Amino acid sequence: MTYIYISTACFIAALLVTPLVKILAVKVGAVDLPNPRKIHSIMMPRLGGLAIYISFMIGMLIMMPVSPYFWPIIIGGTIIIITGFLDDMRELSPKMKLFGQTMAAAVVMSGGIYVEFINLPFDGILYLGIFGLPLTFLWIIGITNAINLIDGLDGLAAGVSAIVLTTITIIAIINDNLFIIALGSVLLASTAGFLFYNFYPAKIFMGDTGALFLGFMIAVISLLGFKTVTLFSLIIPIFILAVPITDTMFAIIRRFINKKPLAAADKFHMHHCFLRLGYSHRSSVLMIYGISAFFALAAVLLTQSTLWGTLVISLLLLFAIEILAEATGLLHADYRPVLNIINRIKGLKTTS
Repeated sequence: MTYIYISTACFIAALLVTPLVKILAVKVGAVDLPNPRKIHSIMMPRLGGLAIYISFMIGMLIMMPVSPYFWPIIIGGTIIIITGFLDDMRELSPKMKLFGQTMAAAVVMSGGIYVEFINLPFDGILYLGIFGLPLTFLWIIGITNAINLIDGLDGLAAGVSAIVLTTITIIAIINDNLFIIALGSVLLASTAGFLFYNFYPAKIFMGDTGALFLGFMIAVISLLGFKTVTLFSLIIPIFILAVPITDTMFAIIRRFINKKPLAAADKFHMHHCFLRLGYSHRSSVLMIYGISAFFALAAVLLTQSTLWGTLVISLLLLFAIEILAEATGLLHADYRPVLNIINRIKGLKTTS
């Protein structure tokens, strides 16, 4: 009941703080101006992530969960918030943003949050030793930026993050991990309160302040979950975060094929693809919510599955990701190898 009360307080805090942050954003000039790459056509205040952070901190300082990881996470999250805030104000260079993310990752890693081992089939354990540090760093940086990359439509990043946090919290409840329950429920409530103003048509954007903070916190919280799952521990958080990871992975492949820098912007992310297919702004967001919820539910099932069940579900999910990429044109409009085979089989059945 304590978690419920404090989470409710965080939700209400976000509802109350977000309008104040909106006023602050306009006063200090932290606004998002329209351009050919953006979906919106009017000036929009950003810094909305500051409301999520303030609400989250209220909950954490009231709850004060007992864990050696508490202060490293709080300090790392604060570094990320400062990085995002400066970027929303001055548009930092990619190198400066990466520097801030690196400092935040270093803080949590020095606090003992890193991948020490990976659970393998048949009760095996692969101890990573020193190699766990670069893997942890890549995970934190990758997920932090993956959430930032999907922040392209009203309510998209916040909604997908809320679905991810709900899933992580449910798995933590199943495994009776009180610290992750505390982090997940408070951050979820804070994000949900902000989403009230951010869903289409948005009144405020979360900006890099929010996208980087949510990405960083989700990356760190899911890292802690490695120690709570007992089978294929590396797979669970990957499928929980299937939407941002898939979008980022195909963006990297797309830019590599087209010989463009990894940091180059384009309009071929998942939400752009749905818009090109003719779906409305709201429908595109809701469809991506549905896809995220589908993978989230599958991840929960994976935590309770047998070895062979895990293998079957994982293969089906990988197949679903491939179909999603081909159907939406995530890599290229003409990239449809599996769908072409399916269509040929359908054609053969029809003629026979």
